[in-house]
Amino acid sequence: MRKVLIIRFSSIGDIVLTTPVIRCLKTQLNVEVHYITKDKYACILEDNPYVDKVFSIDKKSNSLKKIVKLLKLEKYSIIVDLHKNFRSKYICFKLGIKPLVYDKINRQKLLFTKFKIDKLPDLHIVDRYLETVKPLRIKNDGKGLDYHIPIMDYIIPQHLDIRLKSGHFVAFVIGATHATKRLPAKKIKSICEIANKELIVLIGGKEDIEASLIIEQAGNHIINLCGKLNLHQSASIIDQARVVVAHDTGFMHIAAALKRPVISIWGNTVPKFGMYPYFPTNSTVNYKIIENTTLSCRPCSKLGQNYCPKDHFKCMNDLINKQIADTFS
Repeated sequence: MRKVLIIRFSSIGDIVLTTPVIRCLKTQLNVEVHYITKDKYACILEDNPYVDKVFSIDKKSNSLKKIVKLLKLEKYSIIVDLHKNFRSKYICFKLGIKPLVYDKINRQKLLFTKFKIDKLPDLHIVDRYLETVKPLRIKNDGKGLDYHIPIMDYIIPQHLDIRLKSGHFVAFVIGATHATKRLPAKKIKSICEIANKELIVLIGGKEDIEASLIIEQAGNHIINLCGKLNLHQSASIIDQARVVVAHDTGFMHIAAALKRPVISIWGNTVPKFGMYPYFPTNSTVNYKIIENTTLSCRPCSKLGQNYCPKDHFKCMNDLINKQIADTFS
C-alpha cells in the first residue's frame, strides 16, 4: 500500500483544520496516512482512525535528524506539506520527494495587515488545504472537521459538579495564545454577570487560572475548570455544552469539529483570514461571529500580539457586553 506523509507541526487549531485532508486522502486514495507534528500536539492525532502513524519532534537540536532517519525507512510515495517552513522543506529535501505544498498566502496577509489592501481569497483555510491535494484528484467530502476524544478522557460533567447536565450549560473558553485575541478577564466577568441565568463553565489551561479567578467572582453560576483538565477532557466538556463561547483559537475549531454551536469572538485578527468555524456542508449547527468591524486598524497582525499597538484595544474593549451575553441564550 502506498504511504502519504502529511506535515503540520503546530498548532492545535491548525492541526484540527487539516483533518478533512487526512480523511479524504485515506478514504479516497486508500493509502496509509502518516503525520508529523510537534510532540505536544501528537495527542490530537493519535486516536484519529484515518491516521496510521504519528511522528513527533521536540525542541532537541537532533530531534529532526533522528526523525528523518525513521521517515526514510517508510518509503513515501507522496508528501503533503501543510506547514511550509524551513523544517518541512528540510524533511522533503532529505527524503528526496517533491511535495505538494500549501500556499500560506503570506503576501496577501501582509498587504491586508499592513496596508489594509484586501487581496485575500474568499476561501476557508480548509478549502485551501484541500486545494493542496487537488492534483491527487481529492475532493472535499463535505463532512467537516474531525476531533476524536479517547474514551478514557471523556468526562461526565455531573461527576465534576452535580449541577452540570449534558446540554444544559455554556462552555466559555477564556484563553488564547496571544493577548490581543482574548477578552480581558474583567470584561468576561462583566459578561458572565449579565448572563447570570446561565450555568457557565470556564475552560482554559494553567496559564488562564489567574484570569479565571477574577471571572468566577461573577457569581455562583460560574464553574471554574481552568487548569484542571487536559486537552481531551476539556474537549469532552465542550462536546456536551449547549453552546461554546471561544476566541479565535484552537478550541473554537474543536467545538466546530464536535458540531457544537459556537459564539466566536474576534479581536485583532479577522474571519477574512479564512479561519472562522468550519462545519459540514448543509450543517444546521449555528455559529455567530462577534467582532468590531468599525476599526481601521484591524487586523493588526495575522496571528496576534502581546499588546495592542495602538494602546487602546478597542477591538475587544468596545464590544458591548450585553450583546455578547444575550447570545448565550
